[in-house]
Amino acid sequence: MANITVFQSNRIPAFAKRAEQVVSLFPARLLSQDTEAILFPGFCDVHVHFREPGFSYKETIASGSMAAARGGYTAVCAMPNLNPVPDCLPHLHEELNIIERDAVVQVLPYGAITVGEKGEQLADLEAMSPYIVAFSDDGHGVQSDDMMREAMQRAKALHKLIVAHCEVNDLLRRGYIHDGAYAARHGHKGICAESEWRQIERDIRLAEETGCAYHVCHISCKESVALIREAKASGVNVTCETAPHYLLLTEDELKEEGRFKMNPPIRSKSDREALLEGLCDGTVDIIATDHAPHSAQEKAKGLAGSAFGIVGLETAFPLLYTHLVRKSVISLERLIDALAIRPRERFAIPLGDEYTLWNLYHEHEIDSAAFLSMGKATPFEGWSVRGECMATWLNGQIVYQNDSFNTRA
Repeated sequence: MANITVFQSNRIPAFAKRAEQVVSLFPARLLSQDTEAILFPGFCDVHVHFREPGFSYKETIASGSMAAARGGYTAVCAMPNLNPVPDCLPHLHEELNIIERDAVVQVLPYGAITVGEKGEQLADLEAMSPYIVAFSDDGHGVQSDDMMREAMQRAKALHKLIVAHCEVNDLLRRGYIHDGAYAARHGHKGICAESEWRQIERDIRLAEETGCAYHVCHISCKESVALIREAKASGVNVTCETAPHYLLLTEDELKEEGRFKMNPPIRSKSDREALLEGLCDGTVDIIATDHAPHSAQEKAKGLAGSAFGIVGLETAFPLLYTHLVRKSVISLERLIDALAIRPRERFAIPLGDEYTLWNLYHEHEIDSAAFLSMGKATPFEGWSVRGECMATWLNGQIVYQNDSFNTRA
């Protein structure tokens, strides 16, 4: 007989009661014999790229949201590096119309901080505010101190987060992987960690000055962890995220393939250790995937020539459960906190009747050919993991199910 456990957390006390009612309605026939499953709250990813409008050959709202549902996500926040960039209400409405038509999970768009994400003029923040989850120029760091200060002041007045991709352009020096031993050994141009942490340092100062709620995207290095830990201790309203690839990989695992190229890059062992320590002590609040699909051609040009970005929605939970929880690096409760609870708290995304059912005993190898995402580039190809998403619900409706959850039986 199948057995279903409901995830318990003091952070979301109402979830367990609702979930128990949901489980009581499951006919036994819906689950395969001898299945051990656990019902989690729907995951929430605050950093994805769904490429529509403008780049639908890479990913669409439809394909990206289906990949999210398969990964257990019921809410995702879509970054604004689109065409047109959602920097004003007419541009934003183009994206909103596609979301309304095609999304199978909640897709919450960002509004750009600056016009065209070019860093030269602030976007129409006030007009977009009612329709967006937060403001970000992800993919670009806002270089001007004065412009970021004004953006923070206006975002604070609108009760919205500033969500920052932190990167000092003058420190990039045309780099494309971590400026470390692998780059030196193989003759690659490196991206130094200072290009990330130097802008975080500036933004923390501006957030303290303005009182703006500030969130840092995809931190990758030990200096960033230290700066954010110190800022939190000083009372600055700052949170941050990292991604599975920074928690599980280092430059030692790099290969001469585009599927190992992302921005910021995979860094050193000491950086990974600092990120894990930050995750354990709460400095790192959230795990986001930075799901960034590209075409096969764009990812087939090696480390130097390929586009930045990998996909991650369909692999995040199995990877983190297998290599962090099962190895006692973090608890299952901390993982769900970082995937489902803290993202919603920080970004004011309510948890409704949203569930994802997982078989934690199912073992398989990651196979990008089976992804529902149009993007197939993953550095975890062939990794053995445990954990299979059996079904995902949003608003009481199944938005994803696999063959282990058979509503037609």
